[in-house]
Amino acid sequence: MSQMMLRSLVFLCIILFSKSVFSKEIPIIVISAGKTPQSYSSVGSQVTIIDSETIENSSGSSLIELLDSEVQGLNIFQLGGKGTNAGIQMRGLPKRYSTIYIDGVKMYDPSAPDNAFYAEGLFKDSIDRIEILKGSQSSLYGNGAVGGTINIFTKKGKIGKHQDAIVRAGENNTQDVFYSIDGANEKQNYYMGFNYYSTDGISAMSNDTEDDPYENNSLVANYGYKISENNTIENSLTLKDSYLKYDEPTAGRDDTKNSSDNFEAHYSFKFKNINNNFKNTFGISKSATSRMITKYTGRESTYEGFKNMFTYLGEYNFNLDNKIVYGSDIEFFKGKFPTDPGLVKTTDEEIHSQYVDYQFRPYENIYATIGGRNDIHTTAGDEQSYRVTGAYDLGRNSKIRSSYGTGFLFPALYESGQYGWSNQVADMINAEKTTSFDIGYETYFNTLDLGFNITYFDILVEDPIMGSNNTFFQDNVPGAENKSKGIELATNWTDNKKLNIGFNYTLTKSYSGMDCDKPKKDAFGYTSCLDLNNGPIDSAMVRVPLHAISSKINYQINKDLNSSLLLTYKGRTRDYGGTDYSFRDQILDEYLLLDLASSYKIGEGLKFNFSLKNVFDKNYENALDYSGMPRTMNIGLNMKY
Repeated sequence: MSQMMLRSLVFLCIILFSKSVFSKEIPIIVISAGKTPQSYSSVGSQVTIIDSETIENSSGSSLIELLDSEVQGLNIFQLGGKGTNAGIQMRGLPKRYSTIYIDGVKMYDPSAPDNAFYAEGLFKDSIDRIEILKGSQSSLYGNGAVGGTINIFTKKGKIGKHQDAIVRAGENNTQDVFYSIDGANEKQNYYMGFNYYSTDGISAMSNDTEDDPYENNSLVANYGYKISENNTIENSLTLKDSYLKYDEPTAGRDDTKNSSDNFEAHYSFKFKNINNNFKNTFGISKSATSRMITKYTGRESTYEGFKNMFTYLGEYNFNLDNKIVYGSDIEFFKGKFPTDPGLVKTTDEEIHSQYVDYQFRPYENIYATIGGRNDIHTTAGDEQSYRVTGAYDLGRNSKIRSSYGTGFLFPALYESGQYGWSNQVADMINAEKTTSFDIGYETYFNTLDLGFNITYFDILVEDPIMGSNNTFFQDNVPGAENKSKGIELATNWTDNKKLNIGFNYTLTKSYSGMDCDKPKKDAFGYTSCLDLNNGPIDSAMVRVPLHAISSKINYQINKDLNSSLLLTYKGRTRDYGGTDYSFRDQILDEYLLLDLASSYKIGEGLKFNFSLKNVFDKNYENALDYSGMPRTMNIGLNMKY
């Protein structure tokens, strides 16, 4: 897409919004910004909320599809079709710099190379609400909360007894079945949701035609009991069993034997006590993951990760406008890694943390927080982090907000050489350190019924960890810096009756000081960080587009029929790789996608859904040599009773 077309898209959206008139803002309570309920208007960090209605009405079935269509400032890439490895990049940083929580449990796999969590296996139907908190939040959330955190809250039982069933079918022999039961009374609540998903898939690689099937069985269960007026317990369980045939990024290789058989289990228990102005929450969580990888040679290797956490969260309310939040975490994690056929290396590490966050209102229209944290890692040592946030209420549904904080990312077991096959000396590798700043303005024009939100952000990563493909040596890169700064813009307008239009634009100027410091032409004729036809592109983080635009238009045709259109544009993007082991910089082409979706209410509690993704069957890549999803049609039936 040319620059002229990009400007035309922006101009078209501005024209659409200029004719507007819209609905009034509804007061919102958020939890993730301070680990305690607070009014959205008093939050100094940038928070994006996806509520239950938005989740239910979204056309996709997975968490990845939901985030990609509903959240500004997130860059999501996937290495092929459903079930393949996906990355969620916040504020221009690789996915390892953001953390995901489900019902307060931190999700990651200690046996993965970067402690990553495989979010591609999560489906939306058991999710009640999502809060995305952006910027360095390590003072509250600890290790890895640099680009931000994604807090997922699963469904709980509601008063009475209910059942929900959803059946979806689509191309590539895709089958998606969901069933849940829930209920509640004055003493207890329960919820259980089961999801089965299966597809023949597409070829992950663009250089072959072999389909890569995927199957996923998952369960989400919650149970809460009110012991007394001031004491409650909560239990949460998540299980996932999945199987994927996958492709390797090597040209000419036979991938028919490649597969990944994964199992995950996550459980948490919480005891909550309220005593006058004090609130106390004691928690225990346990996680286990197992990935059996079968390579093209037929060799099987099993990677296992285990995590236990003991948490305490305290809160003292001085009054309605002043409170202090404090806590302590102890985290134990262990990995099992096959070093040779029949040999397994087992290792473990610990993180001990203490934190405090003071939330107060110094003046009538000003809300602020100041907090700090200390973390002790058994091999990487101590790290301290802090943050300061402020929100200034301008009145008339407008505010200015800003946050400044530091963060850190401890090395994964893989990076610290704890698996035994690396020549890394574990106690010589340190945490990556970050500094994050953002400032934003939000307003709601009542006369126009138009919401407007703009944010500037700037993040610096020092002492980044990088490895060598030849020696498998992982270490901090002396003097290197990774940087990311940009602007996030979002508007939303509706006529309050039938039409709703949303528009998001993100400009991300990222810089990788590790692997693309000085652009130059190499022996293969490729120019590092340059596109010979279109000129230079900055030494950007891989797979982070300079420009990203999305616009979603919903139209309520009548009381039973609703339709939506989603436009997604991603500009030229740098990637790094190759199928011949000669890794080098490449430039991925810009692309524009169009998705359509409709839902029809057949009767009380019964709804028919239809979606057509990538309407024009555009060939595109959001990762080098990996196929984007072709045109895909899906239909579904949702029954509530």
